[in-house]
Amino acid sequence: MSTQAVRADWYNPVGFARRRFRIWWQSRIALTDTMTLSQRNVYILPSRAGFMLGATLVVLLVASINYQLNLGYLLTFLLAGSALAGMHVCHATLRGLTMNLLQPDPQFAGASTTLSVVLNNPRRSVRHGIGLAVLDAHEDRFSKHWVWADVPAQGSCVVHVAFQPQQRGLHRVPPLTAETRFPLGTFRVWTVWRPAAQVLVYPAPEPLPPPLPPGEPRAGGAASARLQGSGEFDGVRAYRRGDPLKLVVWKKAAKADELVSRDTEQAQRYELWLDFTGAGPGGTEQRLSRLAAWVLQADKLALDFGLRLPALQIAPGSGEAHKRRCLEALATC
Repeated sequence: MSTQAVRADWYNPVGFARRRFRIWWQSRIALTDTMTLSQRNVYILPSRAGFMLGATLVVLLVASINYQLNLGYLLTFLLAGSALAGMHVCHATLRGLTMNLLQPDPQFAGASTTLSVVLNNPRRSVRHGIGLAVLDAHEDRFSKHWVWADVPAQGSCVVHVAFQPQQRGLHRVPPLTAETRFPLGTFRVWTVWRPAAQVLVYPAPEPLPPPLPPGEPRAGGAASARLQGSGEFDGVRAYRRGDPLKLVVWKKAAKADELVSRDTEQAQRYELWLDFTGAGPGGTEQRLSRLAAWVLQADKLALDFGLRLPALQIAPGSGEAHKRRCLEALATC
């Protein structure tokens, strides 16, 4: 719970009690990635428009009784019957719907994580006006970003909602809520869903990282081999006539406006190690942020690189799987 929320509790004990009740209530909901809505997990209450309609019906009924207006009785019971019919239609819009959460992809801290929810409709009519959002229990409010969809008859649709994790690590997907007010808007039907899936959050890469560290001589290699003039390991050299096109680093050439090729001789003499102890004098999070930026930079240059952490060492390698393994190690160390 945030500091501002704690301070607000001193001035708003009712809000504090509501927040605590919501947290307790959500903790009793089972964790599942697939949820079928039924009478047991779908709730209904009149909306603001519904309460206004109820007050209007009371006024109409009192006026009709007082003045003995037959047309007033007709209008009152016609509106009341329409409201009751709308209540049943509204509740049936969610009842019987199946929601399935797809496994979310890893993301970097501070970036929006997209959750893909598949809505399956087994009945023969379309379900209109179904909204999904992230439920923030700690702040006692709903996410402002609602996503609305219509589910076709005996079909399915995919709804994408997003939340923004601020810290690295393995996080459980926050509770989700589905809601509808179709067809009249006089009743609000909703449900609360706690998915069991977890999302891996990588450290946020440093915006302007320093160049990659120098390469280390390979075991048994020539220790007198010379690095680039800058003393940095970049694994490239100036283009020479006859170099195969597969050795040309086109991305680096586009930025530097000159052709460069991969230095295979240097790669054979030196290894690129991204070391936690050599990632600067900052704290743990600053060092992990710099290492994440270096991992992305080395992968972009298609370099072989290894990763050294206080409790883990990953041998040099390259490719998408190696990059993901290094980022996962940074996220969970």
